[in-house]
Amino acid sequence: MHRTTFTRQAANLWKAKEHLWHQLLAETPHDPTFALVDSFPLPACLFARAYRCSRFKGEAAFGKDTLLKQTFYGFRVHVRVCWPGLITRISVAAANTHELSVVPDLVEHTRGVVVGDRNYCSPRLRERLAERGVELAAPYRTKKRDPDPERSAFLSRLRYRIDTVFSQLTERYHVMRVWARDLWHLTSRLLRKVLSHTVAFLFNHLLGNQPLQLSKLLVQ
Repeated sequence: MHRTTFTRQAANLWKAKEHLWHQLLAETPHDPTFALVDSFPLPACLFARAYRCSRFKGEAAFGKDTLLKQTFYGFRVHVRVCWPGLITRISVAAANTHELSVVPDLVEHTRGVVVGDRNYCSPRLRERLAERGVELAAPYRTKKRDPDPERSAFLSRLRYRIDTVFSQLTERYHVMRVWARDLWHLTSRLLRKVLSHTVAFLFNHLLGNQPLQLSKLLVQ
């Protein structure tokens, strides 16, 4: 079978992957009432080729990579991670979509506390989510004017757990490599990566390991 044919057929199974992922989430121990939210950039191509890129026209956009402090063309992957590090929601949006606009989708049909970084500091959104039983906790938007730096430092320490998950997705699962030419294949590929991460998380729990120590599953 040609690789292209195999890839197309694998993408057609995205609904089955999603159903399996939801089943595994129900069997994997985690705290559904305490979660972390954040996003990471997903470039569609090299920045130098952005204006000539024919992929994802009308879907991808230019955005800012705050870590590298540079502009990129593509998407941002928004993720909800429940403690102690289980991915429970994922959403793909254009790179210029503000993180606050995606939060309601990530916390839909959930309750409890959700922690974000300074970009998620929004009194208006916090009030809206509180009506749905969700408490949005985030450090004050500017560090210099922070009225409660100790609280912000505590929230930042908790948020490092989602950085660990993102590091595993980018380094172990090579999620930043985008070969897809449309959102259908891209979403299927991302779902496959998340499903694999969930399986590894569950296996570590069954073996008595720390859930995010994926290296423990490798045969020495």
